[in-house]
Amino acid sequence: MGGIGIWQLVIIAVIVVLLFGTKKLRNLGGDLGSAIKGFKSAIGEEKEQNNSVEKSSAEKNSDSLADNSSSAAEASSKATSKTKETDQA
Repeated sequence: MGGIGIWQLVIIAVIVVLLFGTKKLRNLGGDLGSAIKGFKSAIGEEKEQNNSVEKSSAEKNSDSLADNSSSAAEASSKATSKTKETDQA
């Protein structure tokens, strides 16, 4: 009793077509479809940008870690060479 049946939906559809006309409804459907496509592409672009930002930040972190480890290795080799020079003298 409380639900909308098939016949009520058909009557509503006929009234909407009579009020707005098929051409206007067709344009409305096309506009709605293009809006949905634009929304999906915007979301896809945002995800790609986030992924590229995450990748670039990960690359920067790995580069800085590599720089730090190479600096530490250089410092330890310098300290070792200084120790050897001191031992020889």
